[in-house]
Amino acid sequence: MRDILMDAVAIASYTRAVDRGIDIANKHAKSRNRTAPKSDNVYLLLLVKLFRFLARRTNSNFNKVVLKRLYMSRINRPPVSLSRLVALTKNASLKTAVVVGTITDDERMEVVPKMSVAALHVSQGARARILNAGGEVLTLDQLALRAPTGSNCVLLRGQRTAREAVKHFGSGPGTPGSSTKPYVRSKGRKFERARGRRASRGYKN
Repeated sequence: MRDILMDAVAIASYTRAVDRGIDIANKHAKSRNRTAPKSDNVYLLLLVKLFRFLARRTNSNFNKVVLKRLYMSRINRPPVSLSRLVALTKNASLKTAVVVGTITDDERMEVVPKMSVAALHVSQGARARILNAGGEVLTLDQLALRAPTGSNCVLLRGQRTAREAVKHFGSGPGTPGSSTKPYVRSKGRKFERARGRRASRGYKN
């Protein structure tokens, strides 16, 4: 009987130790999300101040999303070209297109329709073409005055995976089923043209 009691006490103490070791409530888990931008740009910090106020005082999810994107690094705020902007706003031409990032020109596009855009930065060529088409270019603080809750706006962003570096991410180049781009010192006849590239040299990927 005494042995059974001793075993029960040992199991109970072990269970308590295990429970102490696991943070079930995530009480001590640190959030890795940004709560402020890393940049010291005074204009960006003023925008953060403005949208922090709007996110807190309005019941609009739009302001919360804009604030979160203002915190992001430049890699996570990829640019949007004029052609993509036009394609994405095809069914929302009367709305203001909002980009928390840069809008760039696209010379392949011949005609730019009349549109209203608001962005952190608009390149010189893109700005000129939008204004020549009879459109308007707003800053984000001007947008906040016009639409404090984001009404009649469509929030857009560029493609994060469009960077050249992303093509090299993934399982090793040349391994079966991989489409990862290899780092090759030169693109010629003598460089990485054998195994994985031809069926006669092991396999063709």
